[in-house]
Amino acid sequence: MPLRLERRYRFSTAHLYRRPEWSEEENLRRFGKCSYEPGHGHNYRLWVMVAGEVDPATGFLVDLGELDALVHRRVVEVLDHRHVNHAVAEFAVGPVAEGTRVPTGENLVGWVRGRLEGEMPAGVRLVGLRLAEDDDLACTWWAEGHGWG
Repeated sequence: MPLRLERRYRFSTAHLYRRPEWSEEENLRRFGKCSYEPGHGHNYRLWVMVAGEVDPATGFLVDLGELDALVHRRVVEVLDHRHVNHAVAEFAVGPVAEGTRVPTGENLVGWVRGRLEGEMPAGVRLVGLRLAEDDDLACTWWAEGHGWG
């Protein structure tokens, strides 16, 4: 019987919404206070959803120690207590090398997916991610056939 398991992780990180090719006025118009330097932070919650078959010998869908180690190494340790725009090159903002993406929840979920997909412990596959920056705003990605509806 295939099942889906969810595991939550927490980390704190800061980010800045800014397009260097835009004027200060355009950045403020598009991103509001999120464009104020040096940025602002959130206490994020990340849910990682995996699917697979229960191992009849252990009764587990996944070895949580393996899953935790993977998520911590590939995501949490990269972001926790850091500034996303400094920690991840594709979100960089600066005079020398500009990143190509604004570190919104939507783009961060895509980045997390790229860090985890294809790296899952044996027997499970990544089927969903939910990243909440606070109680009022979250972004969710579902693999085909694993979402709502």
